[in-house]
Amino acid sequence: MLAFKRILLKLSGEALAGDKGFGVETSRIHAIAAEIKDVSDLGVEIALVVGGGNFFRGVAEQARDMDRVSADHMGMLATVINSLALQDALEKQGVHTRVMSALEMNQVAEPFIRRRALRHMEKGRVVIFAGGTGNPYFSTDTAASLRAMEIKADVIMKATKVNGIYDADPKLVSTATMIESISYLDVLKRGLRVMDATAISLCQENSLPIVIFNLNVHGNIKRVVTGEKVGSLVTA
Repeated sequence: MLAFKRILLKLSGEALAGDKGFGVETSRIHAIAAEIKDVSDLGVEIALVVGGGNFFRGVAEQARDMDRVSADHMGMLATVINSLALQDALEKQGVHTRVMSALEMNQVAEPFIRRRALRHMEKGRVVIFAGGTGNPYFSTDTAASLRAMEIKADVIMKATKVNGIYDADPKLVSTATMIESISYLDVLKRGLRVMDATAISLCQENSLPIVIFNLNVHGNIKRVVTGEKVGSLVTA
């Protein structure tokens, strides 16, 4: 029994880098692709938004002396690199995939057209949204929220390195406890770094639930989709 029929899965660029921390680790990306295939085989319509932090991040130390707009555009191009890598890994698994970019680059990706994206998903193709929102000053979290609204997704599933939302950084505070369910307002009030404030506000206005879960636990994507209690849920 499926809890969600149409999902938007948000992956960080770092997730594709695996233990290397930079670039794309092939074994990691193929493992992620295999999990996505399992979920696709259940009949779930899947869209993906992937970050670019494994190559370049507009707000990172390496971009400190750069113009923010130029740095953000570099970050958007990094998401296109990741999207193409993910498309290749998915197609090796036999999953029909389309990359749709907010930045026009017709040789490598389709332009993002909402109705076309919906049509791809209805036909069972996995759609990867690249290039963020196409605008500087917006994160890929915000792009994920925006695209999820546009395709009328049932949920945003944000893949992380930890099991869910904690009241403190679990890497730094040994007594940090996981929060199983929380409201959008509490996330914003407590300054919990789930997604950025713009992304959370967008989800709040449109009552779109967010599930934060650990991507490093094999099978978690499928567990969330089939309604098992995994990770943390952000709702109204």
